[in-house]
Amino acid sequence: MIALPPVITELIARFEQNHKAYHSDPYNETQLRREFVDPFFEALGWDVNNKQGYAETYKDVIHEDAIKVGGVNKAPDYCFRIGGTRKFFIEAKKPSIKIKEDIGAAFQLRRYAWSAKLPLSILTNFEEYAVYDCRIKPDKADKASTARLLYLTVHDYVQRWEEIVSVFSHEAVLKGSFDKYAEAGKGKKGTAEVDTAFLKEIESWRELLARNLALRNPELTQRELNFSVQRIIDRIIFLRICEDRGIEDYNRLLSLVNGTNVYRRLDHFFRLADERYNSGLFHFSLEKGRNEEPDRLTPGLIIDDTPLKEI
Repeated sequence: MIALPPVITELIARFEQNHKAYHSDPYNETQLRREFVDPFFEALGWDVNNKQGYAETYKDVIHEDAIKVGGVNKAPDYCFRIGGTRKFFIEAKKPSIKIKEDIGAAFQLRRYAWSAKLPLSILTNFEEYAVYDCRIKPDKADKASTARLLYLTVHDYVQRWEEIVSVFSHEAVLKGSFDKYAEAGKGKKGTAEVDTAFLKEIESWRELLARNLALRNPELTQRELNFSVQRIIDRIIFLRICEDRGIEDYNRLLSLVNGTNVYRRLDHFFRLADERYNSGLFHFSLEKGRNEEPDRLTPGLIIDDTPLKEI
């Protein structure tokens, strides 16, 4: 039996004694983090404020760790790490936000962790503590309970402290208990790794585009159809990655959904890429010293706006 640390006993007592004040509007997230979340995880053995003086690479905890979400830099409140490797995020909310029911807070945390390929992450306002399986692709329409593996309140901490320690303490993560806990939740309905989900999405694009190309360009052979579908999708993905890395203007491709003649405008982007990148993906005219035949097929294709807008 693991005894409840005195600091946790004190935190629970202080929270309950000043419950009304902590639920008032003036009490904010920063105060909550400093007064409750930081000492809570310090009691679990994490060097939350780097008192050991480790180099940046080896800090246990990174505050507001920058990650890319939808091409934009976002910052989860905490990133907990072992040897510089991310293990889980924590997103903290002020106590007036009801973790059990707040759809936006759950989606925010799950989106952060999904983008970072983390299996689990935690949403807390100290009064509530929720653990989410972040391998399940988040959707804005999801309920707050979707993908939630564990839900505790401040009243559960005394009875279930050993359970919390056994999975989320620094020592437990070092010994692999966290990974075992995450693995135990894997394979449930709706779980998918981000790469698997992306590949599945690409497959749906291939089918969508192939159907439309075959309909609008009946003269295409099977080989030409397959080539066209793969080459167009590869080009879109290439340019989208360039956007995400800041090489191209962000949302440039997405701007094509406004208006008509999407393929003609998309083909213009492809032509610009041919001038800018030394890539076999974009090769539309003969070049000195290049033996590969240019692509004279895809620029003349007819493609409806609807499938391209969806992709």
